[in-house]
Amino acid sequence: MADIAGMLSDLRAESDDLGAVITGAGPDALTRPTPAEGWSVSDTLGHIWFFDREARRALEEPEAFVADLDKLWADPVAYMKQHEETIRGLGEALIPSWQDERGRLIDALKATDPATRVPWYGPSMSPMSFGTARLMETWAHGQDIADALGVRRTPTDRLRHIAYLGVITRGFSYVVRNQEPPDVPVYVALTAPSGAEWTWGDAGATDSVRGPALDFCLRVTQRRLLDDLELEVTGDAAKEWMSIAQAFAGGPTLTDESRRGL
Repeated sequence: MADIAGMLSDLRAESDDLGAVITGAGPDALTRPTPAEGWSVSDTLGHIWFFDREARRALEEPEAFVADLDKLWADPVAYMKQHEETIRGLGEALIPSWQDERGRLIDALKATDPATRVPWYGPSMSPMSFGTARLMETWAHGQDIADALGVRRTPTDRLRHIAYLGVITRGFSYVVRNQEPPDVPVYVALTAPSGAEWTWGDAGATDSVRGPALDFCLRVTQRRLLDDLELEVTGDAAKEWMSIAQAFAGGPTLTDESRRGL
């Protein structure tokens, strides 16, 4: 993986690209519905803004951030309602507010000791992992926004960050479903947008996932069904993983089989 300076440069570039997608789509862009049921482009960007703000607070005011977590655990419904009201209260200031907050978050990450453990809604993380997670969230929710606006984004090698998270969260995809991760290695070999080959694991493993890095990232962030992607998935363990792969935090989401029934 890149060093933290490289990751932050990629985070800024991903943010700039998302901003350009939205501002280039016309005055009604924020009101358009996304593939996420009940979420508009405005709701989606506001979600990114809100957790950028909380991420910065976790870096700059970790004790206050942890204290506020008690409110979430005590009443998650009320917490999320407040989250939505805060976002919608921004109105036309949403885009510049997000751009400002994203810049402040990047500056806070730059100023943080790399050895620090940053508190979050799940386990604490290193600043490198923390920033990488924000990049993944930006890219994944950015895909929802691009789909809503009918924009086809040009993939870049920034996808390596998302692919890496997809690989290392294989076990989490099971744990979040109260399942035991299988003790079967899976080799991952992906072709980057630049044509480079990215690999993880033992090339001699009987189970494997191979194909375009873009498709792998769309799968582990659950933005596309596996059947709609050009991934070659070999072996029962690899197939099971790809059916539930979840590179983002939170509770378990629907499997592909469940989604087909909707």
